[in-house]
Amino acid sequence: MNSDFRNPLRTILLVVSIIGCSFVNSQTDEETIKTIYKTSLTNGHSYQWLDHLSNNIGGRLSGSKNAELAVNYTKAELEKLGLDKVWLQPVMVPKWERGEKEMAYFETTDGITKVNICALGGSVATAENGVTANIIEVQGIEDLESLGPEKIKGKIVFYNRRMQPDLISTFDAYGGCVNQRYAGAMEAGKYGAVGVIVRSMNLRQDDLPHTGSMSYGDLPVELRIPSAAISTNDANTLSEKLKENKDLIFYFKQSCQQFDDVQSYNVIGEITGSEFPNEYIIVGGHLDSWDLGDGAHDDGAGVVQSMDVLRLLKESGITPKRSIRVVLFMNEENGLRGATEYAKVAKEKNENHIFALESDAGGFTPRGFSFATNDTNFKQVLGWKPLFKPYLIHYFELGGSGADVGPLKTEGNVLAGLRPDSQRYFDHHHAANDTFEHVNKRELELGAATMTSLVYLFDKYGVNPVPENNELKD
Repeated sequence: MNSDFRNPLRTILLVVSIIGCSFVNSQTDEETIKTIYKTSLTNGHSYQWLDHLSNNIGGRLSGSKNAELAVNYTKAELEKLGLDKVWLQPVMVPKWERGEKEMAYFETTDGITKVNICALGGSVATAENGVTANIIEVQGIEDLESLGPEKIKGKIVFYNRRMQPDLISTFDAYGGCVNQRYAGAMEAGKYGAVGVIVRSMNLRQDDLPHTGSMSYGDLPVELRIPSAAISTNDANTLSEKLKENKDLIFYFKQSCQQFDDVQSYNVIGEITGSEFPNEYIIVGGHLDSWDLGDGAHDDGAGVVQSMDVLRLLKESGITPKRSIRVVLFMNEENGLRGATEYAKVAKEKNENHIFALESDAGGFTPRGFSFATNDTNFKQVLGWKPLFKPYLIHYFELGGSGADVGPLKTEGNVLAGLRPDSQRYFDHHHAANDTFEHVNKRELELGAATMTSLVYLFDKYGVNPVPENNELKD
């Protein structure tokens, strides 16, 4: 006889648990999803987890002490959930430090005007005394070729392409000009420039510079020049002053430094599937962030929402058929090392990842999902769209998923990205105001419920076989 039945209290609890699971399993999809949303909105944990990540730990630069603290904290919290497995996956990551606060100003006949800048992630430092030179404004990398070395050599290049304001998707606006941030210094260095100043990727007019990753590619070390972002207000002022005086002098100083790679980790937790344990569904976000704020929207929100997906499944009485993993990726911001390592290990173990969902677009009100998959699986997804309509989730689009889940793409699986309302995201992205107080508790919990509901459906119904001659859509 099972020893549990010798204890009356255990017997009662066991019977209640069995009845609860049976009740959930007998529910319709509409009823189960309603349970998920109710549980998230009345008993969510994502907001309290984000509070700790943001206010007790803070910005989590890859390779930093704070990143290490975040790994330890999230691992401990996942262990409290009673998952079947929780572990750390080692990964070597880059370590870059900002150093002392940057400073910059420009000189005109009217005097000195100070401006707000910040070093771009991965940039080299200026000389100890900074860089002083004439500055030349361009609207993008393509302008460099027409100017040529004779107009660029010895000068600071000022990239001033704006995010296009009439695009409803702010991510499209971001994509239209982010190359000047990422590759601007690499390209300007080839023409003999001595530094780069880049307009912040921000639709709002403010005094906050926005950092982000940049790369020198295979540019020789001696041609690598310092690169910094300038706030949108100061970019406007600088541009106006250049129209009045093309010979004005610009000065900036930064003391950032790149170190050798260091050991870090992806944090992984799993509920093992009851029927198909070798079919994997993952949900995740990236644990690292930039250092100017506390990374609440980018991507603390995605981290805690992903953690809460597994908790909400358990709290809602759902026993997954397939193995559900939460993966908190390290080093999305400046290298994608965590995602690359996770996909590499998954391939080595021949793990079958049928569905992967990422949240990395802020903790704002969820609007829906984008999907990278084939037509057959997308048709199945569209069949679920009415289940989300009561929660005002209408956006189901084919094309795109997320950077961290991208390496898992196969011909037959489904990758997806949560798509919150994007209008305010770039007001905070990579800036000092990406902080906890700018995340709304209810919006964050709605996102967690929306993600959990989609995971529930893919776990219940799986994916469809790949039809012949079907092309993957991304």
